[in-house]
Amino acid sequence: QVRLVESGGGLVQAGGSLRLSCAASGLGFSAHAMTWFRQAPGKEREFVAGISWTFGTDYADSVRGRFTISRDNAKNTVYLQMNSLKPEDTAVYYCASRPREIRLTSAEYNYWGQGTQVTVSS
Repeated sequence: QVRLVESGGGLVQAGGSLRLSCAASGLGFSAHAMTWFRQAPGKEREFVAGISWTFGTDYADSVRGRFTISRDNAKNTVYLQMNSLKPEDTAVYYCASRPREIRLTSAEYNYWGQGTQVTVSS
């Protein structure tokens, strides 16, 4: 049984930082791309950042230069370091996985975590 468990969300002031973690179990972690999506109230789920099985990365334009995605295959964990947070980053952040390569659309992902809330106050 595949499980993805996110942690690290919370309330932070604009300009602050948070680090999200997603611990995976039940899948060949090193052979999977790991991606963060987010969904704000009343909006569609959107791609934030992804890291492929070969450690290639991709970012949404809205977070490029502020967010950094990384992975630790020994710990089966993917991280999202979020700096210079803005109120518009407020959303539920979801971790997702699929084999090997990053894709930008949520429909192409097999497994999902339950999400963690990030709230950025102005």
